[in-house]
Amino acid sequence: MTKTFVVIGGDAAGMSAASKAKREDPEREVIVFEKGEWVSYAACGMPYYVKGEVDDLDDLVTVTPEEFREERDVDLHTGTEVVDINSEAQTVTVETGDETYEQPYDDLLVATGASAIEPPFDGLGLEGVFTIHDMDEADAIEEHVTERDPETAAIVGGGYVGIEMAEALSAHGVDVHLYEMLPHVLQPFGEAVAEVVEEHLREQGVELHLETAVSGFVGDEWVEAVELEDETVAADVAIVGVGVAPNTDLAEEAGIELGPTGAIATDEYGRTNDENVYAAGDNAEATHVVTGEPDHVPLALTANRAGRAIGQTVTGAPTPTGGTAGTAIVKAFDLGAARTGIIDEDRAREAGFDPVSVTISASTRAHYYPDGAELTVTLVADRESGELLGGTVVGREGAKRIDTVATALTADMTVTELQNADLAYAPPFSPVWDPILTAAKVLAGKLE
Repeated sequence: MTKTFVVIGGDAAGMSAASKAKREDPEREVIVFEKGEWVSYAACGMPYYVKGEVDDLDDLVTVTPEEFREERDVDLHTGTEVVDINSEAQTVTVETGDETYEQPYDDLLVATGASAIEPPFDGLGLEGVFTIHDMDEADAIEEHVTERDPETAAIVGGGYVGIEMAEALSAHGVDVHLYEMLPHVLQPFGEAVAEVVEEHLREQGVELHLETAVSGFVGDEWVEAVELEDETVAADVAIVGVGVAPNTDLAEEAGIELGPTGAIATDEYGRTNDENVYAAGDNAEATHVVTGEPDHVPLALTANRAGRAIGQTVTGAPTPTGGTAGTAIVKAFDLGAARTGIIDEDRAREAGFDPVSVTISASTRAHYYPDGAELTVTLVADRESGELLGGTVVGREGAKRIDTVATALTADMTVTELQNADLAYAPPFSPVWDPILTAAKVLAGKLE
């Protein structure tokens, strides 16, 4: 008897699962419900569409709805929302513009993603005030910038979105003000990275307002200013990028348990407390490779990998979704900044470690080879065991070296083992001692 795999959500996790399940078991009925019109799109590319480096919004689509239906034989329904899960009956309630019906399932994946957090700001509904978490929002921002030609922007939040949108809007000649209520931008990347990035942002003309809380926006129909505690600053476009929250209401109402992070709790195979229901993507937890504890890391690779594994699991080959190190990288104008693992020493102590860290700066190429750049590397380790806990890098080139650290974390390496890694050397690419190896060497010495 043919089994039915139903997927709620048509982006990274959902479509990866649907494609893999159909590939592994072509006879299985695979049905995807997506309440929007876009599927399988690269959300991380949206700031570059606004900037103008990506010509067309459709260029961000990895696989079109038609390709899923015709080439991959996935029964994809866009503009269709699942409004209820009945886990006892193993059905979902589906609403389209014309009808409501029940769809049975044998296995169900909840891949509902996350939504941009909307703080309780006054004036959040004014024209010209945006979040940026889906394709329609990106399109609206691009249209606003090109058609209304704003002069001054207020960006609220100094995380990935804030930094990338500062670059995007600056490219249009907009005077950018970035507001961050914490002492530094890119808080999860640590102080060593933040200070380098902040200096560079100022060099690029971005006016930083650190430790500055925004209370709202002012205007009649269109935004005219951002309101702070003791002043009002002109702004004719505003981007609110203060983070995302997992979309868990549908699952929670069905009795699917949430974990300590507030996202959906899953086991190593992405299964929830209901054996026929899985969760993956920005709405689900993953296991942190350093602490072994649940974590919520809403990033693209985590979602794609987990979805693909679940697609294989439901067809009869149980496949772990994999852990997360929280590895991330962001472009800030001419800089790259990256992080992985645990770099916050307070968090490390809470996890039972005794953290020791070092920060070094080294050239990305041999000192005599032209066009090298300084790369700042921070590594953190546990004093007693020597276990590597995390790291960051920042510089004009070489930020992808964070992948070496992420690999070491996944392999549960000590600092000494990382120090002895046989990394490639040639003058155009690295000094003899790669900056990662240099940092590991210095940290190993500190642990002795």
